[in-house]
Amino acid sequence: MRLQFILGEIGGGLRRNLSMVVSVILVTFVSLTFVGAAGMLQLQINQMKGYWYDKVQVAIFLCGEGATAAGCASGPVTAEQQDNVRTLLESPAVAQYVNDFQFESKDDAYKHFKEQFSNSPIVDSVTPDQLPASFRINMKDPEKYQIISETFSSQPGVETVIDQRQVLERLFSVMNAASLVAVIIAGVMTVCAILLIATTIRLSAFSRRRETGIMRLVGASKTVIQLPFILEGVIAAVIGAALASGTLWAVAHFFLGEYLSKQYPDTAFISPAQTLLIAPALVGLGVVLAGTSSLLTLRRYLRV
Repeated sequence: MRLQFILGEIGGGLRRNLSMVVSVILVTFVSLTFVGAAGMLQLQINQMKGYWYDKVQVAIFLCGEGATAAGCASGPVTAEQQDNVRTLLESPAVAQYVNDFQFESKDDAYKHFKEQFSNSPIVDSVTPDQLPASFRINMKDPEKYQIISETFSSQPGVETVIDQRQVLERLFSVMNAASLVAVIIAGVMTVCAILLIATTIRLSAFSRRRETGIMRLVGASKTVIQLPFILEGVIAAVIGAALASGTLWAVAHFFLGEYLSKQYPDTAFISPAQTLLIAPALVGLGVVLAGTSSLLTLRRYLRV
């Protein structure tokens, strides 16, 4: 009987304040969508790091025409200097950090350049002589890049040593900044959701002040009186969290999986299943926010 009464009170409260409940659902949906988007960005960053860090190389660029680095004081790299770099790469002191390496000639570099910029007019203005030859090194541990840099940067015939991870770190920094912006927006929207939930519960309590007064007179417990109000806010928040979870799944499935993965086949994108890992956290956050704000509001405006 008590459960039936509580459910009846919840249904009546939702009907009386339908417009406010819909507002709570929408604000919760937007705020938790931003929270989930921040989580998705972090998942994507970790996925890309795990994928690309195994593929990035350290490049030792050899001196070409017009190079001004200290190792290029004698002009373009000679065959002897090139052999010295290869010998040093094969030496036990360096080989322990290297999985394998390949030599990329100027013609190879030009071929790769044309493939990479095939749709750009810059291709016609570049010749093979303008591109430096290089050694491409696959590291056993990419974190040991500094050892390779210190070993080869001062070698005659070497213009520069570049870790491709540095390029990726810039990309990841931008993605982290976007994730931070999403968290900030989510924080603002969450505050709005809390205030709106509190307002909704306050209005609901005010509209039913006569019923709650009668319940107090007949000896109803504090829990029985307050629980319907709390559950109204929680139900609205759970619906908003479910909508946010569904939206994130749709983005991962249709945008990342169906569109971007075909446009960029060499990039590892997160799967829709991974976004479902965020859903319980969103639902839990919605329940906590709604339950806490409802309880605090009732303590102030509903004296039992």
